[in-house]
Amino acid sequence: MSPLSARTGWARAPNALASALARRRALGLPTLDLTTSNPTTALDDLGTAEALAQLAAPGTRRYDAEPLGSPTARHAVARYYAAHGVEVDPAQVVLTASTSEAYGWLFKLLCDPGDRALVAKPSYPLFEDLARLEGVRLDAFALERDAGWALDLDALRAARTPRTRALCVVHPNNPTGTFVRRDERAALVELAAEHRLAIVADEVFLDFAWRDDPRRAGSFAAVRDALTFTLSGLSKVVAAPQVKLGWIVVSGPPDARAEALARLELIADCYLSVSASAQHAAAPLLDARRAPQARVLARVEANRARLAEALSGGSPITQGHAEGGWYATLQLPRTRSEEAWSLALLDAGVLAQPGWFYDFAEEAWLVLSLLTPEGDFAEGLRILAEVVGDG
Repeated sequence: MSPLSARTGWARAPNALASALARRRALGLPTLDLTTSNPTTALDDLGTAEALAQLAAPGTRRYDAEPLGSPTARHAVARYYAAHGVEVDPAQVVLTASTSEAYGWLFKLLCDPGDRALVAKPSYPLFEDLARLEGVRLDAFALERDAGWALDLDALRAARTPRTRALCVVHPNNPTGTFVRRDERAALVELAAEHRLAIVADEVFLDFAWRDDPRRAGSFAAVRDALTFTLSGLSKVVAAPQVKLGWIVVSGPPDARAEALARLELIADCYLSVSASAQHAAAPLLDARRAPQARVLARVEANRARLAEALSGGSPITQGHAEGGWYATLQLPRTRSEEAWSLALLDAGVLAQPGWFYDFAEEAWLVLSLLTPEGDFAEGLRILAEVVGDG
């Protein structure tokens, strides 16, 4: 018998698209990558050089073991939410090394092995892996495409089981780019309070709305009637994934919130994973966030305009409804499978993510990164139109 756990026994054989990409790279063939979502490589200047210099400031030479994070960094996170109109006590903030780590800690906090959590479909592709590593099972509920990827609340209620402990939402969703509406959030809070579920709200793209909408819910950090964990971090908020700092804001009824924070402190104390440098730089980086956000949104808007132009004039490609974030979702004709379209596009020199990567329930979706350099994006769209036109 192997000494290795079943939870890490993933099938590791590459899928057809990964194999085709490896062969193409081995042959030295150029590929336009329309999947790149790393702002530090997609954009030349994010306007954060001065704030990033704090990573090597003299103050980083001292290390204080603060399980929940340094007071200075936690106050900076609280100020960030104040700018969103939400009062957050720094004592509600728990620093992590990433949002992925935050999910791991919360699954530990909320679930015993075999317990379950609810997630939307389509959505964030790492949910399944992160839950599996903690012995947690996931149940999916649908987003309704014809209603602008709205939450299917009836499907959500039907998916709940006696072992459901958490309800996970991404606000705005990755990759559909759709926000939770005010009425949807109220329904989620009511459901969570009724069935003693925790809400886990991932808001890493919260600052990247494309337009105003009075129906849109604000930050889940404002929720008071159900135990709620709001996740975000510098990776998206400041376009600084290399800093490796995220956070959890714990809100909800006072007694439940206090108990959750006490237990999270024990978990955090076991790891002490956030570096002194990242905590020292948190405040200056958050204070400087307007510059990188403006540069990211400028790139996104430029590529959205190119996409709208490419899809005008009777294109057989349709774009999924979106309101924010860094991605575009495209539905191609069902004359081919999603895998066949992805492989044909790669054969023509363009890499795009197939919809199955995000658990789209129907064919045939592609997901493109709107952070792609503008010239590459325009050329990739031209080739995509040719491939689809050739059928």
